[in-house]
Parts: sequence; structure tokens; C-alpha cells
Amino acid sequence: MVTPSGLPDAERAFVPLPKLLDYLLSDTHPDGKWKARYFRRFGFSRERVDELEQALLRIAAVGDVVEVESTRYGPRYVVVGMVTTPVGLVIRLTTVWIVEGADSPPRFVTAYPGW
Repeated sequence: MVTPSGLPDAERAFVPLPKLLDYLLSDTHPDGKWKARYFRRFGFSRERVDELEQALLRIAAVGDVVEVESTRYGPRYVVVGMVTTPVGLVIRLTTVWIVEGADSPPRFVTAYPGW
């Protein structure tokens, strides 16, 4: 466990659109389909994918880093935060970000219901 603090270089964090459309919001992805059901329950959808993207970037900006792991690709950060969903509920999400090089911005990897 890491002392809560922010994601380094969070203002440059980005979320690849295919990660949202083909994974988190996909009804057919073998690992992502249960997440798609979860996110849809709170009003996130493929048609308004920008709402999920903005929620994830908000966590990157203000969430707490609760774990840092060194990987062969670079440091992997687990960041937890609260977001307001399109249906008006506030939920806690756990997000994962990776920094693949010294000059690389944090790239979104995945999200799931928070702890």
C-alpha cells in the first residue's frame, strides 16, 4: 500500500478509445463484458463514450494512488477515486495506468468497481 497521493503527470494522462469501446463497453469481449454491464448500469454507454473517458481522466487527476508496481513496460499505478455517473450516482472506481517511458504520459489500462 502506498501513501495516498496523485498519479504523476496526471495532466497528460490519456485513455485510448479502443480500450473503452472494444473492452470496457463491449458486450462481446471475454474479459470486458461483465464490466460493460456494470458501467451501463450507471448510464455509461458506447454512444456517449466521452462521459466514461472524462470520468476516468478525473480519477487520474484527483484520485489516490494506492499501489505502484514495477513492470517490464514501466511503472503501473492503481488509482482509486469517486466519479459522478450519468444517472447521477457517485461510485468508487479503481483504475490502472501505466507509464511506458520517462517521457511518456500515463496510459489508461483498465477500470473496475472500487474497493
